[in-house]
Amino acid sequence: MSQASRRILVINPNSSASCTAGIAASLARFAAPTLPRIEVLSLPGGPPAIITWRHWYAAAEPLCRMIETQDAAAYIIACVSDPGLEAARTATQRPVFGVLRSAIAAAVARAERFGIIGFTDQSKARQLRALQSMGLEARLTQSLPLNLDMETLTDPIAPRARIRELAKELAAGGAQAIILGCAGMAGHRAAAEDAAGVAVIEPCQAAAVQALLAVG
Repeated sequence: MSQASRRILVINPNSSASCTAGIAASLARFAAPTLPRIEVLSLPGGPPAIITWRHWYAAAEPLCRMIETQDAAAYIIACVSDPGLEAARTATQRPVFGVLRSAIAAAVARAERFGIIGFTDQSKARQLRALQSMGLEARLTQSLPLNLDMETLTDPIAPRARIRELAKELAAGGAQAIILGCAGMAGHRAAAEDAAGVAVIEPCQAAAVQALLAVG
């Protein structure tokens, strides 16, 4: 079996080193001799965070080029607005997973209604587009944004109280599962779940499960 067929490549489309490190830490639990290796890389030249539609569209071509030059058994785009997903799927015959759609699939597999702790207010339109493409917009209770910068979000302490607060609010509003709406929140899943009392889904982990199943 080739090295490429034993690798799942996770691409963080922003340039935040702390975000990339957090993604890698959240996926470390999937390391095992019998499983494909999961490697996390950041996209060269990416913005500090995917905030605007301009960031979202600008990621598509660099993602395609990276996929074309980095052979792997499967690819994961590790941003919870799935930038460049459709374009990336034209750059390879291998599976390409968006973490937002993976998290939504995980949420509806275990709950009728779910909520999202969003990155910023500007994330909502991109989340809605993904939900509409899946025919699942009616299953979302609400999306509540943190409106924090990426480096604050990835801090192990600074955003935690606010994340817990929003998790409680979503659960009180009827969410039976909660999606963390940015890969930068990866280190806060357990705290959010403890606060909400319902399942909290970390999107990169959800995508990793789907990718591992896809490559066998």
